[in-house]
Amino acid sequence: MTDNKPDVTKDWQATQGQKSSATRLRLFAALAWLIAIGGEIYGIILFRQNKFDQGNLPLLIGILVGIAIFAIAGNLLWKAANRHDPARASDTGRFFFQNQLGAIITLIAFLPLIFLILADKNMDPRTKKVAGGVGAALAVLATVVGVSFTPPSVEQYTQDMNACATQIKSGQPTTACSPDVAAQAQQIATDTAAVAAATKDASHPDGLDVVYWIAPENGAAKSAEPHVFHLCAAVSPLKDKTVNSGSVTEAYAQNAIRITKQIDMEQKQCGFTGATSAN
Repeated sequence: MTDNKPDVTKDWQATQGQKSSATRLRLFAALAWLIAIGGEIYGIILFRQNKFDQGNLPLLIGILVGIAIFAIAGNLLWKAANRHDPARASDTGRFFFQNQLGAIITLIAFLPLIFLILADKNMDPRTKKVAGGVGAALAVLATVVGVSFTPPSVEQYTQDMNACATQIKSGQPTTACSPDVAAQAQQIATDTAAVAAATKDASHPDGLDVVYWIAPENGAAKSAEPHVFHLCAAVSPLKDKTVNSGSVTEAYAQNAIRITKQIDMEQKQCGFTGATSAN
């Protein structure tokens, strides 16, 4: 790696905690959507029983409001989950479906019931007018809440994390450090500083931002299991291994996300004789 090679992470990935939070939020969102659709089914059953032919407007309005409440709740929970574990913008189909699912579910929860209201020839005209108007307004509101106008993406988080890590390492104000990327960016900056401190010697008074790790198997972009990164390729844990090298940021991109715990041993094996005194 040359000194002027851009230090860019190729792949932001959600932490285990972020994935767990996203899963939990999506389960709650799915439950809220199921309740909303259940309310719709209940309303359709009442229509089939002609319950609204001669009134019952408060009941019908209540059903519509209930559907809207649970649809909106599900939409907000789903959006929160996507902020923890976003899709890739490059995966166009999944990206669209994952980010606009709330709007799709909301339409499913409203349109059949609104159609029945407007198409029912036996319903009291006043009830039809009021219920149809309220239903349409609630459907539009809930659908708009479900639309993700500026959805998060892995690519955007990667860009933000790189900017955040750069700001941390250079001591600049951390304007790019959103909560979703700050933890990983801080860890990258901390590990980069630790590597620089451990690799200081007469030839490298400021240390290095070059580490070494076991290469992903079969030419994969990143390893399936987390790996440790090391100070040089000559250390014992990398003996007879296929090794990649690069910056700490690049190591993270290939799922080498833990700095070695054997700093003193590796300093000796790598010949960083001045590193210990530098620390």
